[in-house]
Amino acid sequence: MIDLATKLGARAAKRLQKERLIWLTTTSSDGTPQPNPVWFYWDGERILVYSQPTSHKLKNLHRNPRVSLNFQADEEGGNVIVLTGAASIDEKPTHDPRFIKKYCQEIPKIGQTPESLAASYSVLISVLPDKLRGF
Repeated sequence: MIDLATKLGARAAKRLQKERLIWLTTTSSDGTPQPNPVWFYWDGERILVYSQPTSHKLKNLHRNPRVSLNFQADEEGGNVIVLTGAASIDEKPTHDPRFIKKYCQEIPKIGQTPESLAASYSVLISVLPDKLRGF
């Protein structure tokens, strides 16, 4: 678990609570980093991401559960937050209603309902961050 009591940790916690997208990076079979912007929910301990069951990121995670997550930098290239940790996969999760609530405005914009989103993004990736860096 990362230390949220530090100045950097407090900034990371604020972004984890407020941001809409985070970049999840897995590695392909040849070791190439594979960054993808994803919707997420921070439960205070873990970063929760729902995925389609056929996604390449799941194949990558089965090979190597180590990931990095980062937010966009600001316009001047600052406010950088990078988290690393281990991901676990739950192929039969219950969708966290806090995730659905967070994205209730965006879900219809992508042609989905909460129910259809839960059906198509039916696999949970749960990341427990263990390192934090940034500036």
